[in-house]
Amino acid sequence: MLSTLYTTSIRLYQAALRVASLFHPKARLAVQGRTDWVGQINAKLADNTAPIAWFHAASLGEFEQGRPVMEAFRAQYPVYKILLTFFSPSGYEVRKNYAGADFIVYLPFDTPENARQFVEITQPAIAFFIKYEFWYHYLRELKNRHTPIISFSAIFRPDQIFFKPYGGFYRSFLRFFDHILVQNRASVELLNSIGITRVTLAGDTRFDRVQQVADARKDIPVARAFKDEKPLLVVGSAWQADMDVLIPFLNRFDRALKVIIAPHEIHDDEIERWRTQLPGHNIRFSEVTTPTDLASFQHLIIDNVGMLSSLYQYGEFAYVGGAFGKGLHNILEAATFRMPLFFGPNYGKFQEAVDLVKAGAAFPVTDSASLETVFRRLYEDPSKASAISGDYVTLNTGATSKVMEIVKDTIVSQS
Repeated sequence: MLSTLYTTSIRLYQAALRVASLFHPKARLAVQGRTDWVGQINAKLADNTAPIAWFHAASLGEFEQGRPVMEAFRAQYPVYKILLTFFSPSGYEVRKNYAGADFIVYLPFDTPENARQFVEITQPAIAFFIKYEFWYHYLRELKNRHTPIISFSAIFRPDQIFFKPYGGFYRSFLRFFDHILVQNRASVELLNSIGITRVTLAGDTRFDRVQQVADARKDIPVARAFKDEKPLLVVGSAWQADMDVLIPFLNRFDRALKVIIAPHEIHDDEIERWRTQLPGHNIRFSEVTTPTDLASFQHLIIDNVGMLSSLYQYGEFAYVGGAFGKGLHNILEAATFRMPLFFGPNYGKFQEAVDLVKAGAAFPVTDSASLETVFRRLYEDPSKASAISGDYVTLNTGATSKVMEIVKDTIVSQS
């Protein structure tokens, strides 16, 4: 009965997405990307004779989380081909040409017939689901075919349906997995409390990924010249709600401070509005002709994408956006460069933010006044918070190797 209701909800969602695609570009991409998915996958796999390792990511963030494991898997098991699927266009459209996977497609919606046909065509020898992805029909189909299934970088909270008295059907999803590697001890205890014991505390593979990104950072001469050896605040993934807090603070702050602002999305009208509200001289990255002429500017606004992770290397402080809305963006990219972190109040679902707040390296703020209070204090001496944030990333790397230990045991047991 509950499986029927689940399937019905998936079909209703699929129908609603088709309607939404008439009006919304992102929904349109999701629908178009799944058109004739059988033909697409058959064409991609037409000449393949190698065993397939299937990695599934909901979106771009989960892809980045899974990337170290995909790369480690390819290095250790080169005989396999890697199939990468995405649920969301925000992952697929950005990474559809990722060289680390052999086949990249949208995941068809989780109906019994789609799951049966998808698994029949792809015949994965092993399947990985990253963080939050739990699809009933796919998991059941893989289990019926005795395909090993691994979830990694998973994290669980008491308020999730798996742990409710009425969550029996959803608990069955978790029993399909051969192994679940989780981020924290609380997740281990929650899973054990419902009889899920094939669990390993491995940590979060995002730490390995941000360390890779930091090690491969690019020099950005414009940013280096703009900094001009002065204290620098990097604002990453800023939304309007973040700027509503930052702009009044920056207008009041009377100490030497350079600011780089990277919007979450590039909208010219929004950027121009911010420019009129910010104090002092400001310039867009695209307007820079000669980096040596930047000393007189106080604010540099980034009007391109793909640069943020390297920009953090120039900062003494970082403000990360999103936590005045649905959720905080990636703070680990900033933390790895050893600096105090600031963000809005909606951070509770992000374990790394909770940890860094508790440790004294990250500081949630509710308005301009609270940001100004804590920033002025840290401006005088950021060294303690800086050391804590950097050490936190260093101490938490290594989750990828723990995942690969389970992979090794799983593949050996299947051979």
